[in-house]
Amino acid sequence: MRPPFVLSGLLALILAGHALTAGAKDAPAPAAPATAPAPSPTCDIVALRLEDVIAKSAELQRSANAQTVRDLRTLRDAAVVLDAYKHPEVCAQVLAVLRGLAANPERAIDQSGDTDEEKAEAVEKARTPKAPEKSPEKAPEIKAK
Repeated sequence: MRPPFVLSGLLALILAGHALTAGAKDAPAPAAPATAPAPSPTCDIVALRLEDVIAKSAELQRSANAQTVRDLRTLRDAAVVLDAYKHPEVCAQVLAVLRGLAANPERAIDQSGDTDEEKAEAVEKARTPKAPEKSPEKAPEIKAK
C-alpha cells in the first residue's frame, strides 16, 4: 500500500510556492491580455505529451501505480501554473524533473513513496483549506419564532 504523501507532489508544490512568492514583489503585474498567453519557449509543456507517455507505459497503467501517475500530472500542472505566472526558469526545472521521471517510469515508481507517516499527516493537514473561525459574540443572533 502506498502512503498518501508522495515526494514529487510535494516538490511541485514547494517549487510553485517558492517561485510565486519570490517573484511577487519583483515586478508589477502586467495588464491582463485579451487572449490566453502562448507558452514560453523555455517551458514547452505541450511538447512533453505526458498523457501519451502514460498511455504507452504498461508499468504506469497498473492500478498500483495510480499515485505515481497522479504525481506526474501534478508536476505537469505545477509547470502550467509557473508558466502562467511568468516563471519560465522554474517551470523549465519542473519539466526537467518530469521528463526524467516520465522517461524512466520504473525509477519514478520505486522512488515515489515517502514512508514518514508523521510527515505525510502534516502535509495533508497543511493542504486542507482553513476557514476563519467565527467567534460566538460576533455571530449574528437567530431569533426563534
